[in-house]
Amino acid sequence: MKATVFIAYIFLLMYFVVGVAFIYLFVLLVRALRKYIKSEPVRKEKAESAKSLGEVIKRYRTQRKMTQEFVAESLGVTRQAVLKWESGASDPSITNLMALAKLFGVTAEEILKEVK
Repeated sequence: MKATVFIAYIFLLMYFVVGVAFIYLFVLLVRALRKYIKSEPVRKEKAESAKSLGEVIKRYRTQRKMTQEFVAESLGVTRQAVLKWESGASDPSITNLMALAKLFGVTAEEILKEVK
């Protein structure tokens, strides 16, 4: 009889520990989400202060809600070429940079001024 009571207490203790662990995980999740939500202004500022030419091109494209495929078709290049420009694997030619600027409604000089 005493052994079964002891085993029952052990199971009860295990359920309690598991419950506390789930509550702790929930608290950590809530804290992480709150921190993420509060960091929105910082994320926006970081997105606006692009450094590479690829980041500038991507920012202009996403601000104008254009897809890589649309930009590629408009310029007569492949989507993979646009992807390479945005990732920094390669840079667009002067001709393509001028076409990008025209597509985005800015000058090539404005695009290049944002590159740091």
